[in-house]
Amino acid sequence: MFVSDCRREFYDVIVSQRVLLLVASDVDALCACKILQALFQCDHVQYTLVPVSGWQELETAFLEHKDQFKYFVFINCGANVDLLEILQPEEDTFFFVCDSHRPINVVNVYNETQIKLLVKQDDDLDVPAYDDIFRDDEDEEEGSENESEGSEPSDKRRRFEEEVIERTMKRRQRREWEARRREILFDYEQYEYHGTSSAMVMFDLAWMMSKDLNDMLWWAIVGLTDQWVQDKITQMKYVTDIGILQRHVSRHNHRNQDEENSLSIDCMRIAFEYDLRLALYQHWSLYESLWNTSYTSANFKLWSVQGQKRLQEFLADMGLPLKQVKQKFNSMDISLKENLREMIEESANKFGMKDLRVQTFSVHFGFKNKFLASDIVYATASLMESIEKEGPETTNFIKALDSLSRGNLDKLHQGLELAKKQLRAIQQTVASCICTNLVISQGPFLYCSLMEGMPDVKLFSKPVSLCLLSKYLLKSFVCSTKNKRCKLLPLIMAAPMDVEQGTVIMVGIPPETESSDKKNFFGRAFEKAADSTNSRTLHNHFDMSIIELKTEDRSKFLDALISLLS
Repeated sequence: MFVSDCRREFYDVIVSQRVLLLVASDVDALCACKILQALFQCDHVQYTLVPVSGWQELETAFLEHKDQFKYFVFINCGANVDLLEILQPEEDTFFFVCDSHRPINVVNVYNETQIKLLVKQDDDLDVPAYDDIFRDDEDEEEGSENESEGSEPSDKRRRFEEEVIERTMKRRQRREWEARRREILFDYEQYEYHGTSSAMVMFDLAWMMSKDLNDMLWWAIVGLTDQWVQDKITQMKYVTDIGILQRHVSRHNHRNQDEENSLSIDCMRIAFEYDLRLALYQHWSLYESLWNTSYTSANFKLWSVQGQKRLQEFLADMGLPLKQVKQKFNSMDISLKENLREMIEESANKFGMKDLRVQTFSVHFGFKNKFLASDIVYATASLMESIEKEGPETTNFIKALDSLSRGNLDKLHQGLELAKKQLRAIQQTVASCICTNLVISQGPFLYCSLMEGMPDVKLFSKPVSLCLLSKYLLKSFVCSTKNKRCKLLPLIMAAPMDVEQGTVIMVGIPPETESSDKKNFFGRAFEKAADSTNSRTLHNHFDMSIIELKTEDRSKFLDALISLLS
């Protein structure tokens, strides 16, 4: 059931209870969690936080805690499956689900008692009508009249024939209704996509209760930026939500411009900016950032000698000496940095890169520390998927969560260094895949498989890293291929997951087209292909388009996908 008033129907209900928070492993979920934790701290709400990276962990966490808790909050997990069927909760257990995954399961939508969905009201959900999906079975009457005493045999026969006709009509109507129901559900569940960021939904709640702080606003901005960096939402949706947050930024940070009333220099200040679409450039060298950002790398075709020459021409066109470009951004001449954005933008237009400027926000923590929202996204995601083994499995989650607090800048800087490594690894892998022709057209989709033993292959056994690599690779492949048909195809990418168990992780992403609505059909296609071939797959991720598969079942699974999508 959709919650129309988050404060009354959600927050006021749980504020006096013990709550279990189940939080998915993505940056938007972490930001939503930070906002909710801040609210809980204000009102002294008792809660336990459990990170969950997939359905198995979610079920385990629920089973372990169901006796101690009656109120469960799911962040970025739980909306797109039938929770009651999976978890089998008691009747006095309540689930509050704040999840950006779409489509939302219809049973969750129409359950009036136990499941409450925290969703932005103006999201376009297209949920089928109740009567099209659910139907009360009418008990077929047993025609007791035919036993009435003293009636003529001919009357009995006529009444019996009428009943037979009526029952046949009802059965036919039911078959037609079931066929229509299957069709409606198929249309509704066919594509997977994302709605409004969960962090924005939680910030709206804080705002409605007049408890919104600048920190919460920053987390909402980072949650939205995560959706944009991971390519989960359309450019139109991103710009619309940026506009909503910009009004809050103006409200919270207007004192910066007022000299009489200005904030202390060591306070937190957020500003709206048109900045460059270059990853981590303020914490790196400009050269490294141009080289390792997917947008510039794909447009210059940096995996080829010709592309590297074009990058040199681009820098020459701006009049930037290589010595300046290759040193840390902070150490560049101030005279060059002042007009840098305008210079880069002007040259980018000449080189056909018209989208190098992007609307975003920056934050200042005191005088020295300035970060763009995308910097935080890259750093937090890298900390969460770090492959360095340190203590229990939740260590990475806690580190990533801590890096979002401005008191933990050392962890954030550690995340930035990991993010640079990750971006370099992605760039090198993309270059080697294209140069060695690892991207193959399989008919209805492109396919690329990373081999065991390739550099950095361990990094890509993690879902967020593999998705980023897939998106960078598809962008680069579309720029490099001359085959017009291939430019319109989606991509399936596989990487070794666990060599000892013989499993691969596989992700499917939609085509890289101008009008792309970011809807992904691979989730349902993977399920059907696995069922039809009895492939040993594990659909454990909250994104349906990411699965784990036994290596020896891969060829029959792909054959089934080809025939299914052809």
